[in-house]
Amino acid sequence: MKKLAVLLAAVMAMTLALTGCGSNSNNSSSVASTGSSASETSSPTPTIDAIKERGKLIMLTEATFAPFEYIENGEVVGADVDIAQEFAKDLGVELEVVDMNFDLLIDSVNAGKGDFAAAGMTVDEERSKQVDFTTKYVKSAQHVIIKKGSGVTADNLDGLVIAVQESTSGDFYATDEINAKEVLRFKSAVEAGTALKSGKCDAVIIDELPAKAIADKSNGELEVLEDKLTDEEYAIACKKGNTDLVEAFNKTLERLMNEGKIDEFVQNHMVVE
Repeated sequence: MKKLAVLLAAVMAMTLALTGCGSNSNNSSSVASTGSSASETSSPTPTIDAIKERGKLIMLTEATFAPFEYIENGEVVGADVDIAQEFAKDLGVELEVVDMNFDLLIDSVNAGKGDFAAAGMTVDEERSKQVDFTTKYVKSAQHVIIKKGSGVTADNLDGLVIAVQESTSGDFYATDEINAKEVLRFKSAVEAGTALKSGKCDAVIIDELPAKAIADKSNGELEVLEDKLTDEEYAIACKKGNTDLVEAFNKTLERLMNEGKIDEFVQNHMVVE
């Protein structure tokens, strides 16, 4: 027993010594390379050097938001994925896409489960306190989807049951700006559209292009009202303080916007089977 105690003490001392010698850059590379297994409480900022060493750029998204991100043949595709592929190309690495619930994206970026989040994310004051955003790259607005012939208009939503995607701008608008009978919150925009088709709600509030994608796939049952409720812009979310990655992404975004590529990416994904 005495020999065992001495041996355990020696092992513990060696472990502590090794822990104390670890450098920040090595920890960053190790944590970043594991992606989803990063610490849930805190994580080193994913530096560009660490991303290049790993050979992989990790994008977090919520893949039910066509044309920006959606599933096709078992893979996540969309305009945001095309943009992220350009980020990866400019850094000289591969792209990995991780699909999760929208309401988890910001916390997951800050926990090191990915290098950035791209999910048609609207820039607002509250989110800007939690993450650093890139240059805004797409203009958007909140629109209302209704059943054709229902008579619902954008200015008579009070007293109705409104469906939204949880933690999105549509959710915030329905909660703060409308005296709704009830706000039904779903994990995806598609689920909100399905609720409307099945008669569980009177209208859906969601971003303009996803709203059009949902209506286009409804076999003529749904339509998007022309009147917009808000004016918004999308950007890419990075961990707070990760200025190097934001600057690198901004260079790529500037190039893509000058080349007209972002509009091209969006149009390429507007027709979703």
